[in-house]
Amino acid sequence: MQFNATFLGQGLAFAILIWFTWKFIWPPLMRAIEERQQKIAEGLAAADNAQKNLAQAEEKVAEELKAARAKANEIIEQAHQRANQIIDAAKAEAIAEAQRQKALVEAEIEASANRAREDLRRQVSSLAVAGAEKLLRREINAEAHKALLDELAAQLADKAA
Repeated sequence: MQFNATFLGQGLAFAILIWFTWKFIWPPLMRAIEERQQKIAEGLAAADNAQKNLAQAEEKVAEELKAARAKANEIIEQAHQRANQIIDAAKAEAIAEAQRQKALVEAEIEASANRAREDLRRQVSSLAVAGAEKLLRREINAEAHKALLDELAAQLADKAA
């Protein structure tokens, strides 16, 4: 292997190329690579933050959903309680109305019974007066009195029935 001027020229050209690359090409290339690495690192950090935020949001959604279900169950329970209260109130009102109607009917029955008793008393008294009139018109005779009393008893039995 011989060292001649071509070899020295090529070596010198190669050294200039290395120096030129080192001085003018390598720094911008390294800056671009470092910027790209930094952007990738920022992207990864942003992805991690987004993942954490997503996890937090999912937890918050789960909590809100749990709270909403609890609230819905509470509202349903209140509705059941209100329905039971309405039913109980309606039952109490129906019982009170039934008692009132029963009292009215009992009072009406009592009044009818009193009227019937009063009519019966009037009829009995009129029959007694009529019987007494008949007794007083006839002569006093035990047999006649017995017949009149039997007749009066029959009339009273007919009226009572």
